Amino acid sequence: VPLVESGGGLVQPGGSLRLSCKFPDVTFSRYKMYWYRQVSGKERELVASITLPGPTTTYAEFVKGRFTISRDNRANTLYLQMNSLQTEDTAVYSCEATDRFTQKQFRGQGTQVTVSL
Repeated sequence: VPLVESGGGLVQPGGSLRLSCKFPDVTFSRYKMYWYRQVSGKERELVASITLPGPTTTYAEFVKGRFTISRDNRANTLYLQMNSLQTEDTAVYSCEATDRFTQKQFRGQGTQVTVSL
């Protein structure tokens, strides 16, 4: 699995988590990166994306103002800072990479985020 997420866990409502996604052994700057999330039995939904140049970021309405996507091209790592977490944010979060030149895609296994008292 070329993409490896980490940083998930259990947090109380209002709390914060920072997810990481490592994508080693590639030219990381070639890739547009995404965070998705999925609740069991529901459709996968796009949370945020980031691409170069810029970088340019996009966010789903339900996370705007609370989540921040970022990337470290030297460390081949994607991040998702999640603040003001709500119970509705409970899901498996996974990262995805798309090569901007070949459109080849890669996806990680995901990391569980649980927001609960």
